[in-house]
Amino acid sequence: MRVVVVGGSGNVGTAVLRRFAADSTLTSVVAVARRTPRTAPPPPYDVATWVACDIGARDSDEQVVARLAEVFAGADAVVHLAWAIQPSHDRARLRSTNVVGTRRVVQAASRAGVPHLVVASSIGAYSPSPGDVARDESWPTGGVASSSYSVDKSAVEALLDRTEDRTSLVVARIRPALVFQHDAGHEIARYFLGPAVPQRMLDGGAPVLPWPRGLRVQAVHADDLADAFREAVVRQVHGAFNVAGHGVVRGPDAAALVAGARLREVPVGLARAALSAAWHARVAPVGPGWLDMGMSAPLLDTTRAERELAWRPARTSVEALHEVLRGIAEGAGTVSPPLRPRGR
Repeated sequence: MRVVVVGGSGNVGTAVLRRFAADSTLTSVVAVARRTPRTAPPPPYDVATWVACDIGARDSDEQVVARLAEVFAGADAVVHLAWAIQPSHDRARLRSTNVVGTRRVVQAASRAGVPHLVVASSIGAYSPSPGDVARDESWPTGGVASSSYSVDKSAVEALLDRTEDRTSLVVARIRPALVFQHDAGHEIARYFLGPAVPQRMLDGGAPVLPWPRGLRVQAVHADDLADAFREAVVRQVHGAFNVAGHGVVRGPDAAALVAGARLREVPVGLARAALSAAWHARVAPVGPGWLDMGMSAPLLDTTRAERELAWRPARTSVEALHEVLRGIAEGAGTVSPPLRPRGR
């Protein structure tokens, strides 16, 4: 199979290339990224032929779509992973990559006659469901209005709905929980924590962990998520698939990893106000919409992925979190431009 991976250099893309490199079924891999490796890349990046293309560029739609269609020609599947989280204060720039860029990928896949498109959606696309009832893929994808990430994920879901109604392109959507791995430690710290958080304290050295009361999250290891993408590609499936590690991370679980079980629950309103002030002051890299999304996101029922993709996570949610915390504390990264620590 010939597969094109759009966004092959990030957290998820790195894991997907690792998985594809070990799979003889995939005989040709092309990776598209805004910033490509400057020299001969080491594994896993050497599995792919790299093509530079900014899907959110200010160029005309026709220019970007034509470039992508040329790259997609002859592909059995396109895996679309590209997504922007920063700069969080530049809403137009985020939307140009996340929504406009995805529309361009879809148009290029249709123009090139690609039969199968596999898109990285997210738990963030779902409408609020703050209780502990696990929701399957039929839960509405209306998003959370105060979160730009969620709004864009919801918009992409609507775009894919229209694509399926109007074209013959077969579309699969992978909706993961939070995605963690050791090598993404530096990237995740830069995107979500910023310089105000002492990173070396996050591997058990914090004096206490403040935790918004009632917050619970799911996570999935990037390698487990990559397995789901591989199965979606080779099985040529369509539709949506929830993907999350077993278990749920709650305050005591996180405190055991970060602060020696020293937990201090804080009211959600207070946590939100503090995060909002820090974001507006450019101290925190992400705004309060991320907390709103975390508080209201549903728990994911992964039955469909287990049944139709034969997918089983090797790591729990807590184990995936522990691995990325070690990566953050160690400043871990790779040679990939988005994951490369500064100065390396």
